[in-house]
Amino acid sequence: MPRGERAIPARCLERCREADLILHTGDLVDVAVLRALQSLGPPVHAICGNVDNAAVRALLPARLELELDGARLGMVHIPGPRDGRLMRLRRAFPGCHAVVFGHTHMPEHAEEDGFQIFNPGSPTERRRAPVHTMGLARIDAGRILFELLVL
Repeated sequence: MPRGERAIPARCLERCREADLILHTGDLVDVAVLRALQSLGPPVHAICGNVDNAAVRALLPARLELELDGARLGMVHIPGPRDGRLMRLRRAFPGCHAVVFGHTHMPEHAEEDGFQIFNPGSPTERRRAPVHTMGLARIDAGRILFELLVL
């Protein structure tokens, strides 16, 4: 998250302001970042990540399940190893149509038999990803449609 001269890109903030809600899958680092997201307007659903300080971990759960317009969505920070990830997350979130995760900072989208996993990458900490990204999710007739946005 923002530190030093690094900041959340303006395009990311703009998209968040326009959203119906904001999902954050961890590594907020500090409560100030959570408060900044909350100040954008839409409701924020967030979970804690492995680099979050104690204050963030005290406020946020490690995992979350949401009912959104007929679609059930799970959220977790650390998805475990890449091999077997989709099936492991499906077992960890029975009844969910999709799971959004973080930790790797690498965009990823996979689907099998109507169940999806999605990592939107990161708008601030791209690590090995070639570009900064964020995700957009739409729900249509109870189905979650994910889109990766390059910032």
